[in-house]
Amino acid sequence: MSANNRPLLFKNGIVLTMDNAHTLHQKGDVLIIDGVIKEVGPNVAAPADAEVIDASGGIIMPGMIDTHRHMWQTAMRGYGADWTLSQYFVWYYLSHGKSFRPQDIYAGNLLAAVEAIDAGVTTCVDWSHGLQTIEHADAAVDALEAVPGRFVLAYGNIQAGPWEWSAKPEFKDFIKRRIDGKGDMLGFQMAFDVPGDPAFPEKAAFEVARELGVGVTTHAGVWGATNDDGIRLMYENGFMNDNTVYVHAATLSDDSYNRIAATGGNASVSTESEQSAGQGYPPTWKLRQHGVEVSLSMDTSVWWSGDLFSAMRTTVGADRSREHLEAHAKKETVSALHMRCEEAVDWATRGGSRALKMDSKIGSLEVGKRGDVVLVKNDDSPVMFPILNPYGHIVMQAQRGDVHTVVIDGKIVKKDHKLVDSKLAAAKKAVAETVEYLQSTMGKETWDAGMHPEIPDTKLNENPYTYTTFDSASADWKKK
Repeated sequence: MSANNRPLLFKNGIVLTMDNAHTLHQKGDVLIIDGVIKEVGPNVAAPADAEVIDASGGIIMPGMIDTHRHMWQTAMRGYGADWTLSQYFVWYYLSHGKSFRPQDIYAGNLLAAVEAIDAGVTTCVDWSHGLQTIEHADAAVDALEAVPGRFVLAYGNIQAGPWEWSAKPEFKDFIKRRIDGKGDMLGFQMAFDVPGDPAFPEKAAFEVARELGVGVTTHAGVWGATNDDGIRLMYENGFMNDNTVYVHAATLSDDSYNRIAATGGNASVSTESEQSAGQGYPPTWKLRQHGVEVSLSMDTSVWWSGDLFSAMRTTVGADRSREHLEAHAKKETVSALHMRCEEAVDWATRGGSRALKMDSKIGSLEVGKRGDVVLVKNDDSPVMFPILNPYGHIVMQAQRGDVHTVVIDGKIVKKDHKLVDSKLAAAKKAVAETVEYLQSTMGKETWDAGMHPEIPDTKLNENPYTYTTFDSASADWKKK
């Protein structure tokens, strides 16, 4: 349905259904009535009162799903562009993350939620590990509910052990007050990590999750932080299941990958993060070998762009780069690639719906599923013509600026490249106040230093082919 509850018909676009057969209609339509997809295919008749969106020259696809985004950190967009993972940990975990007030969590979440919708991400997991108090948690949900997207609050607190915050009565009260009864527009997970302490103190938090019947999302296989010991402890204590999401999963052993696959877990791969911050080499090649389900995520806008076009493209690039590099080391040449763009689109849509146990409702354009639809179309861009390989076009050519229309639960939230009833102005105002507060709290010197971490010394190798002077009279090169 459109904003005034009329049926909504996307007409004459290339339709990537992302159903089990990956059915593709070169010229197809998608009809949504009362928030539900009623018909998909060519020549769909428009109801008399339908709002018709001309999709010709564009690609109609399911809304994209991000399974791991620290939305509160969007208030510091790009601040840590030159950070390593260690510098990120020091800044947020040990130093300045504790300075964030509830209103700062709200500001980051609000801007991130608007950004997700603008980029065609219709469902986003808020991996919210800045919830130091229940007031912070309430602020996070306030922001998510202010924007007409589909969100999952993954509740976490990096300033306390999960066995501590999950045991507090106010935590369960919060779930009853803010989560229960919200349906599939606001889901819930528990977010915490398992560093591998043999005492396994996280057991208490897993038991709370089991009692509540909610999933757990955890940073696993992160170089120097979480490893095979954490996976083993989870497995031996019976806490690995198909409602568990393993974020990054980049530095695990074959045994750990086998355990994840055998228990039906999903790996949330944040390729830009893994290849830049240092969690480990993006593991899609390993996950594919072991049959682990994959979803995609962008991690945090303190480093990277909050869209999944970038995530798909870098994931394909990293996987293929590894394949070529290994072949070259053996004096071989790759003649056919394992990683295909079609698979990346699947991970950005169905992968997320499977990870969140929402595949019966979202993730593909099928009759009976909710109307989460994205039209990628830009008649003013030379990059959107011609469209010869639709999957390849989405991954390798398209970008967030090509998102023409976004529909969530049957409601138009973006049309003609413009957000509808946008909260952007409010988000910008709130974030500006957060930035001003953090700058004043930290002081200019500390604030500036955080953006410009020390550059390590680099010793150049001697190059025998480098010359520094030239005598034109004798035409002799002279070595330095």
